[in-house]
Amino acid sequence: MSTSQSDALVIYGATGDLAFKKIFPALQAMAKRGHLDVPVIGVGRSAWTVDQFQARAFESLEKHGEVDPAAWEKLCGLLRYVHVDYADPTTFQALRKELDGAERPAHYLAIAPTMFETVVQQLEKSGCAKGGRVILEKPFGRNLASAQALNRTLHTYFPDQAVFRIDHYLGKESVQNLIYFRFANPFFETAWNRHSIQRVQITMAEEFGVVGRGRFYEEVGAIRDVVQNHLLMVIACLAMEQPSGRDSESIREERVNVLKMIRPLIPSDVVRGQFRGYRREGGVAPESQVETFAALRLYIDSERWAGVPFYVRTGKCLPVTATEVLVEFKRPCCPVLDEIEPPLPNYFRFRLSPDVTIALSTMTKVPGEAMVGERIELAARQCSGDQMDSYERLLGDAMKGDATLFARRDGVEAAWRVVQPILDTPMALYEYELNTWGPREADQLIEGDWHNPLVSV
Repeated sequence: MSTSQSDALVIYGATGDLAFKKIFPALQAMAKRGHLDVPVIGVGRSAWTVDQFQARAFESLEKHGEVDPAAWEKLCGLLRYVHVDYADPTTFQALRKELDGAERPAHYLAIAPTMFETVVQQLEKSGCAKGGRVILEKPFGRNLASAQALNRTLHTYFPDQAVFRIDHYLGKESVQNLIYFRFANPFFETAWNRHSIQRVQITMAEEFGVVGRGRFYEEVGAIRDVVQNHLLMVIACLAMEQPSGRDSESIREERVNVLKMIRPLIPSDVVRGQFRGYRREGGVAPESQVETFAALRLYIDSERWAGVPFYVRTGKCLPVTATEVLVEFKRPCCPVLDEIEPPLPNYFRFRLSPDVTIALSTMTKVPGEAMVGERIELAARQCSGDQMDSYERLLGDAMKGDATLFARRDGVEAAWRVVQPILDTPMALYEYELNTWGPREADQLIEGDWHNPLVSV
């Protein structure tokens, strides 16, 4: 795999919401660390001047970060802008001119997936694709067939090693920490399997609703939006085997192997919900059947995980905004000491956001004459320190040609195979109240109780 540094970064959709909220702050951070010293060319349909584009970037930093004077001055000097009509090949000649001899441009498509094919075709026709890389935002298709078609299109114009599919969850420091914690602490490895673990829970809760994005959400829903990508990737990181090497392909291979072994979902393993009032949101159909909540039960058909249920839950308008993993170990097989009932099971808890917390529950003796115990939690919260934002990390890695934190073609398709059966099947949709943990029907899916993340203190 080529690891040569890109000599230009082209951002398609540079006037859009994603660039405003995430990309400009990431670019300033890259400039501050000395990781960005090539032209940054914004591409958009708006007939802006360079000055207007720079003003937009500055406003972004004021609202979604903070302005670092020295880093901003450096970034501002790198910014360029090209007005294009994606369907008009002549406008791409202006981009070719602005690239000014760049031999290894990185093309970042922060645009609607429906435009991916058009843009990569124009890049090829204009000569802008030669020697370059392409970086794509999710979603990668709407289902398995469209993902396969998209991959075929991409690889018509770019070799596989030049395609970088962003799942920003893989770029999160907390998800990187999850992988590191597993393999840097070998005392966990002997218990990280079906012989010791009873079940695994993953909850990704959002306190807010669709916040003005009703039209977009009608096209995706919770399963397409975060289950097929973010949450399946978290499972892959939790369940993967130790890579054979530190190179990107060894690591990606183990993640993909997990995705390929996850059993395709069936309707009895899924509960879908919709928060009360969703249908009154702008852009939402009056009789919408799109889920804003999903609870799922998954199984991994591998020697390590056979028979261990992975419970996944995500939703909007829930009581908190947080993502947590809870790995529950099996109870002792018989009562201990003076206790009539076996003690509560140990668990490992990993909070991925908004803060990073690693916690382990243990049983300790209650003071007194009897040999009985109580469960306590030993927790460590990680300070943020000089933490990289996921987009800063991912854009920097793509420009270096490091694909470790990017989704691979067969991994994307394997993830779609997991959810495809329930996308094709009409299923019940249960209404739930705002600020609750979803419809009651989700409680029937899990053996025992759901773990509800608490508000961070």
